[in-house]
Amino acid sequence: MLLQILANTPKWVFALFAALLWLGLNQLLTRRLGLSRITLLAVGMAAFSFYGTVSAFSAVPTALFAWMAGAVAVLLILFNRPVPAGTVYDATSRRFTVPGSAVPLALMMGIFFTKYAVGVALGMHLAQANDVSFALPVSALYGAFSGVFAARAARLWRLAMAQERQLLANPA
Repeated sequence: MLLQILANTPKWVFALFAALLWLGLNQLLTRRLGLSRITLLAVGMAAFSFYGTVSAFSAVPTALFAWMAGAVAVLLILFNRPVPAGTVYDATSRRFTVPGSAVPLALMMGIFFTKYAVGVALGMHLAQANDVSFALPVSALYGAFSGVFAARAARLWRLAMAQERQLLANPA
């Protein structure tokens, strides 16, 4: 059955998997990033997870609320945590030095495999698309993934704004 599922998977899905894997593996390395790139990653992954909810559960209006609840709950839980050790913001160049982490890779793979598994499940049992007991937890999970990305970006934005305020208050 697994081979049949893989054989019927469109080729673009494998390309998307490879792109997300490459992007996630790059997150394992320490890198220098601007706020726009950090924001783009968070927005892109939130859009991907939101699309997973909308494309699978458009017949369940409360699925969008579950997505939002999952995103907001995780964002609120993680927002006040400190940025990862070794994270540095240089206010003059407006760039971060961010240590490598497996968290973005795990989140990207989580969103991808959740979307893939939901696609397979709905392909085998289309009625689940209208089943609230299936749609709501999956939508909340998609939202939770988005909340983690949003919290990571928000914490970096908070650090940047604090550094910018400090630079303005104490010009060299």
